[in-house]
Amino acid sequence: MSKQRTITALLLGDVIGQPGGRALFMGLPQLIKKLRADLVVINGENAADGFGLTEDLARQFFSLGVHVITTGNHIWQREEIRPFLDKDTRILRPANYPAQVPGHGYTVLEIGGLSVGVVNLQGRHQMVPIDCPFQTGAAVVEKLRRQTKLIFVDFHAESAMEKEALAAYLDGKVSVVVGTHTHVQTADERILDKGTGYITDLGLSGPIGGVIGSDPNIAIERQLTQIPLRNQILDAPSYLQGVVCSVDPDTGKTVSIKRISEQFGL
Repeated sequence: MSKQRTITALLLGDVIGQPGGRALFMGLPQLIKKLRADLVVINGENAADGFGLTEDLARQFFSLGVHVITTGNHIWQREEIRPFLDKDTRILRPANYPAQVPGHGYTVLEIGGLSVGVVNLQGRHQMVPIDCPFQTGAAVVEKLRRQTKLIFVDFHAESAMEKEALAAYLDGKVSVVVGTHTHVQTADERILDKGTGYITDLGLSGPIGGVIGSDPNIAIERQLTQIPLRNQILDAPSYLQGVVCSVDPDTGKTVSIKRISEQFGL
């Protein structure tokens, strides 16, 4: 089998509850076809009513054409997913959690005859102080580069500074670094000096018009009263946001990166 000239990766931001799920079900298959995406990665840590992921939802997402589901700090909020994290290497939790926690922080899969690595990391600025994402990320990438130059990293982090720093640290060693977690799509997609594609945050797969996907009335009341009210997902038209990247399989470098934001949910 001859090698592909490039591999096209579709990387989508955090799936937010039922509205985000609807957008995926309605739009992902046609988006894959439209973009001719070879690899599809989504962040699913908010898919189950805004907090966590269930096995049933994961299976539904895989049936739509998703290859890998990355997550972050909210993956632990649904205890029923924890045994499944050990069983299915297509669902990742951040690699820099302590070794004894369930699940996998990276995976390698075959796409069109090519080996592709996907890595999940979590930041520490304004988040729980887990292991260093820089040191853990470097060790994982060094291991993966023995198998492939095609490596995609989801860095689930709050701080733009931390995200940019990690991307600069891994520039030239991985194909793409994308940020997740803030649910607000940034407009800084670019190719770094040594060939790594980058965006600070993919945005969300969910409702636009709320406050990071939640009901704005509750968000306002939280700010006015400082009472930790539970956010509720806004039931509104939803978008699939992220980037589509074209990567050279021989060098592992990004050839192009384009931001996408398309409405699909009703």
